[in-house]
Amino acid sequence: MNDIFRKDLSGEMVSPNEAGYGDLIADIFATMKTAAEMNTGYRTPKEVHEYMERILGKKLDASTTVLPPLYIDYGIPVHIGKGCFIQQCCTIFGRGGITIGNEVFIGPKVNLITINHDPDPANRSATYGRPIVIEDKVWIGINSTILPGIKIGYGAIVGAGSVVTKNVPALAIVAGNPARVIKKIEISEKEMLTDMSR
Repeated sequence: MNDIFRKDLSGEMVSPNEAGYGDLIADIFATMKTAAEMNTGYRTPKEVHEYMERILGKKLDASTTVLPPLYIDYGIPVHIGKGCFIQQCCTIFGRGGITIGNEVFIGPKVNLITINHDPDPANRSATYGRPIVIEDKVWIGINSTILPGIKIGYGAIVGAGSVVTKNVPALAIVAGNPARVIKKIEISEKEMLTDMSR
């Protein structure tokens, strides 16, 4: 991984004027090309896994299902756990790093966005990354957007159409724009700890 991608992962500002930016764009287009090939026509689950492993640069557990089309800019910093189900038409901006735990359900048209622009209009073309962490057994509803730097705690639910701008506690149900806690999922701490240790 070259320096410009390390800067993305460390949260530093990345400018189109700096050395290596061309490599960044080239890698993004290469990833998009692979994703476009995966998204064109019917692909068997085995073929989808093969494409995803090329995009991610690592193995994808056989227990995880990804339904194309998937739109992704950069897969190397994206880590997907076991038993996940990622529905079709999701968009992943992975440059800032994304960790998806085990048994996470992601609905159609969900956006995971790790990149933001400099608020200074004179430098608006510069970007910086913030990682997203999605813990085990989270369910993200259709057409929701998770913004840069967000952590979604164990077992939480993000309601359909939500825009998540703040961290979500474990076992919370959040909804709205901006998303806010509307309910807690009631399980005992013992149940949660037992489940998380599996």
